Amino acid sequence: MDIREKIGLRLKELRNKRGLSQEKFSFVCELDRTYIASIEQGKRNVSVENIEKIAKAFDMSVCEFFKSDLFK
Repeated sequence: MDIREKIGLRLKELRNKRGLSQEKFSFVCELDRTYIASIEQGKRNVSVENIEKIAKAFDMSVCEFFKSDLFK
């Protein structure tokens, strides 16, 4: 599994834990819903700036976003 797939799985995991649809989450982090969907599918090479937006939308640091067994 490559890093894009791991980031996508982590995003989906956190989003589902909070009971947010892709549409609602995309509104919170100010990114397009189709962009969120493509990240979750592992199709996007996400920029550092967008990773920061995603982490902030989950009210966590970038470091916390990457605290998962997926990244070991």
